[in-house]
Amino acid sequence: MASESTPSRGLSRPGIWARGAAGVAVLFLASEVLGRAGIVDRSYLPPASTITARAFELAGDPDFLGDVRVTLTAWALGLLIAVAIAVPLGLLLGSVPAVNTAVRAIVEFLRPIPSVALIPLAALLLGSGLEMEVPLIVYASSWPILFNTMYGLDDVDPTAKETLRSFGFSRLQVLLRVSLPSAAPFIATGVRLAASIALILAVGTEILSGFGDGLGMFIAMANNGPDGNVDVLAGTVWAGCLGLVIDSVLGQGENRVFRWHRAQGSGAS
Repeated sequence: MASESTPSRGLSRPGIWARGAAGVAVLFLASEVLGRAGIVDRSYLPPASTITARAFELAGDPDFLGDVRVTLTAWALGLLIAVAIAVPLGLLLGSVPAVNTAVRAIVEFLRPIPSVALIPLAALLLGSGLEMEVPLIVYASSWPILFNTMYGLDDVDPTAKETLRSFGFSRLQVLLRVSLPSAAPFIATGVRLAASIALILAVGTEILSGFGDGLGMFIAMANNGPDGNVDVLAGTVWAGCLGLVIDSVLGQGENRVFRWHRAQGSGAS
């Protein structure tokens, strides 16, 4: 717990943002110098200013924004369904050892299977679009939520649970009154991790499937257009910015809602 607060200790939020901006600026300048100086062929790595300008141009393209909307729709649906499945399942497996033992082998068998390996099968069985993307997103993003929920239950104070049981509360009441609130910060962290995985799967599925719509499909088809790698990299910048915004929003929400948990961790350190 103490390690969660260590990286940002003594560093204000503006300081954190300043360091992040400095890293982006260094990357931008390196790309610009490599492209302008001809060290790297511009057909492979256009200058960063060209990529950025194209990314801003795409913000005014209705067709491109429609592709972004398709990707975000698949991301949101997949993540919501994953939360609805993984949290109750994690609570069940984390609170009932017999069930955990019974299904553990199945879970450990399925978890290592990469979602991208299932794309051909999903395309064959489910077709294209949301019908294919959403199940793959659900499959990939459920794991961090599931295991973080179980880890959160392991971290619950046993004294608090025993106290409620001594007053006659049922197992379900103890779960809802003590275990779930205590595990909530871990679940939130799992959802934050799953959100990034869901976006990766949404874009990656669109790229590898070779048909349909979405940001990934735009990136996959960009090489066939007149701007070539500029569009590919501009679309990639959009994917990265979407991921950054999503992570920042969820991170800020997590910090605000579970401020007590961070303070408790700091006190423990």
